[in-house]
Amino acid sequence: MPEHAPAWLAAALKNVRAGHGKLTVAELAGERELGRSGFALTSPAFVDGGEMDPCFTAQEEDAVAPPLEWNAPPAGAQELAIIVEDADGPSGDPVCHWLVWGLAPQKGKLLEGEVPPRVGKNAHKNSEWLLPDPPLGDEAHDYVFQIFALDLPLTLMPGAGRKELVAAMKGHVIGAAVLTGTYARDEDEDEAWDDEDDA
Repeated sequence: MPEHAPAWLAAALKNVRAGHGKLTVAELAGERELGRSGFALTSPAFVDGGEMDPCFTAQEEDAVAPPLEWNAPPAGAQELAIIVEDADGPSGDPVCHWLVWGLAPQKGKLLEGEVPPRVGKNAHKNSEWLLPDPPLGDEAHDYVFQIFALDLPLTLMPGAGRKELVAAMKGHVIGAAVLTGTYARDEDEDEAWDDEDDA
């Protein structure tokens, strides 16, 4: 994996750090400028580089995955996949929060909390949205939502892991886009949470 984020990816990120060079999009795309196709990923819940609401994190009991929207992928796309990683994992390697594939190769969206067609195992080996829960006292972590346009449909069954998904996508990515949401645990909210637990 690259030590540093490729130039096109660095330009797409707000605050490039070492972990960004280890994201799946950097591994699969390398120096190819996949972002030039106009393919874009957005969320109605937060701006790129902005803070995610606690309702999408471990801060709240009934937290769910945030809503996402994307425009038309590059011509030739047969399927879309999404990988979400915390670029600031404690080991220096990104932590996988969500693996999604089986999305139609067209303009589309996932609603807040919607279960996608195929979901793989996150870093905790669960097939669901892994709630962001950075250590208390850490600076805000970057949760990088990466969408990939693939030139073939994947045959992976739900429940596959990150390594399997990446291996299946390798050599087949024709477009990619990133969206970053940030999150840091709030000490005041943590204290309120603890007080509720004690009540």
